[in-house]
Amino acid sequence: MSGTDHGADEGWGGPQPMIILVAPQMGENIGAAARAMWNFGLERMRIVNPRDGWPNPKAVAMASGAARVLDQVQVFEDTPGAVHDLNYVFATTARARDLTKPVVTPERAMAQARALIAQGQKVGVLFGPERAGLQNHDIVRANAIISVPVNPAFASLNLAQCVLLLAAEWRRLGADVPPEVLALGKARFASGIEVEKLYQRFEARLSEAGFFWPEAKAEPMRQSLRNLFSRMPFTEPDIRMLHGVIRALTEKRKPQVK
Repeated sequence: MSGTDHGADEGWGGPQPMIILVAPQMGENIGAAARAMWNFGLERMRIVNPRDGWPNPKAVAMASGAARVLDQVQVFEDTPGAVHDLNYVFATTARARDLTKPVVTPERAMAQARALIAQGQKVGVLFGPERAGLQNHDIVRANAIISVPVNPAFASLNLAQCVLLLAAEWRRLGADVPPEVLALGKARFASGIEVEKLYQRFEARLSEAGFFWPEAKAEPMRQSLRNLFSRMPFTEPDIRMLHGVIRALTEKRKPQVK
């Protein structure tokens, strides 16, 4: 399809999910993803460790009219940095994973994203590199997985196609009523950095207690623990309470005088 009304792009930059490309390999694919985003009114992109560096002239050439997206790109060295301020993160993957997480369709994911964003939460969607997709150490940072119901005999989608699917669902659901969500009251979901600090504190205390044993199983145990943390929709009060729990369990207290 073709045809562009250059005077009709105002009002599209409201609250929306962050599109995060993890280790993209080709500038052309970044540009094509940016174009797919702007087709449906999304303009917030983050890039993690792009293979060919940034800025990339091939991305600019391929974006063709979506320079607005590339002009605002944020670049990060790793996935934890890219999700540090987000409250809820989806990960896109076409392959089954040995991780226990909610698995949702693109439609359901974007409906949830709209509901969360309407509550003031920050939402992101992770997309993996072209050749192999997201790795488990990236997916464990997500709260849920998006699975596209494609032909199992040919399940491969290129990066821009995958971004296009999610962007189109986001736009299509714009006038729909959000689905049911957790009633948060005056609370908010914890950000990525808040959850990460809690996890690091848990891991440190468990390491001191000799929990990660035997050594051969230590890393899988850490990954399972991290996956548990990312699967839980922690609120900011939850984080504060759990820090207090750790403190109560690990700090020596003076015996109470009766």
